[in-house]
Amino acid sequence: MLRRQCRRHGGERPCSCAMGNLYRFVEPVLLHLLVEKESAYGYELAGELNKHALTDAEIDRAALYRTLQRLEANGYVQSTWDVRGSGPARHVYQITESGREHLREWTVVLGSLAKSMEAFVGDVCKTPEQE
Repeated sequence: MLRRQCRRHGGERPCSCAMGNLYRFVEPVLLHLLVEKESAYGYELAGELNKHALTDAEIDRAALYRTLQRLEANGYVQSTWDVRGSGPARHVYQITESGREHLREWTVVLGSLAKSMEAFVGDVCKTPEQE
């Protein structure tokens, strides 16, 4: 799958333009969980999601499933139906190779963001005597 080129960043590094919204941070967490678990139901992911959340905000179930749908539409995740058992059929999610690459892109973006945030916090916390 070819990625569109960003006008600001080109193709030299992963583009952070669309990743800048804090609500999107659920993406790398979901992708990481799918790498760890190999496959999981949405309910299982919901239970683990807040343990690894990158913000203090509680992730609601609707956002979780919208994110999984978007990841699947972009080819980063695939799902199948599990019809075993007496209950209703459930989606089982797995990460694709493209999803693994997307997670690696997220790590570059998040690493850069972490450095920027650390520098910003350091600047804000400076006292006049330290300058």
